[in-house]
Amino acid sequence: MKLLTLFFALLLLSSCDGNKSLAKLCKENPEICQEFGQDSWCKRERNNVALARIDLKTINKDPQKYNLLIAYEDYVACMGLASQIQHIKLKEKTTMRKNNLFNAKAKLAQLSEQTLDSAHPHLLYYHWTRELNKNSLAQFLKLEGSAALENSLSQFQLATYYVKKDKNKTLLLLFRALELHQPNQKLIPEVFETLATMFTNKNKPKQAYIWLKVYHLVTTKHEELVKQQLKNYQSAYALDGEFLDNVASNTLANIERGKFKAPKY
Repeated sequence: MKLLTLFFALLLLSSCDGNKSLAKLCKENPEICQEFGQDSWCKRERNNVALARIDLKTINKDPQKYNLLIAYEDYVACMGLASQIQHIKLKEKTTMRKNNLFNAKAKLAQLSEQTLDSAHPHLLYYHWTRELNKNSLAQFLKLEGSAALENSLSQFQLATYYVKKDKNKTLLLLFRALELHQPNQKLIPEVFETLATMFTNKNKPKQAYIWLKVYHLVTTKHEELVKQQLKNYQSAYALDGEFLDNVASNTLANIERGKFKAPKY
């Protein structure tokens, strides 16, 4: 079960030092930023790994280790595709990409093993979803209702567990994730995507449209498909698209300000 792409990318910049650019951070930490041979592929993912490593160097705690795991995962996913591309003129680039992929996989496996005994909820969730570790899942679920899970990400993670078991509880958890969202925190697009799907299944097209529109506002993923789905909703259910678009925009604004309150449904 794959969670997100990189949830904490913006937070990493501020937690390392909000007044320092990536270039300055790399000048201070050359051994980290030169971990991989560089080319034009996977630059964003490579930078996120560097930021996560610098953050972990500064604050050596479990949340930073989780962030680095996710950063390495994203880099491996991207470089897995890039390494398959044969560079006709510069074969050393193809070799470098394969070496980068190998090194990233090794670092990912090493960090995964190092965090296996952690009791931090994000890492418990990670080891359950990536390695199907039943003990990690059991420990994670024991934390339900505790302060440890009273954050946006953990509520979403709980929702992914209950989505096939308890639809109403899943909705409550997704809305709670939005209520706990903090200003300047990175949004989780999958929350909105899941809400749109669930309200579609409940045959509530207005709510489905609103959450799909919010999803469209926060990510460019599947952009053309989502646009077409929104048009299909308007046509099939005679929806007032302009009005619902405004509702979606206002809803997103409230979430971003940390002022969202779960609606009745």
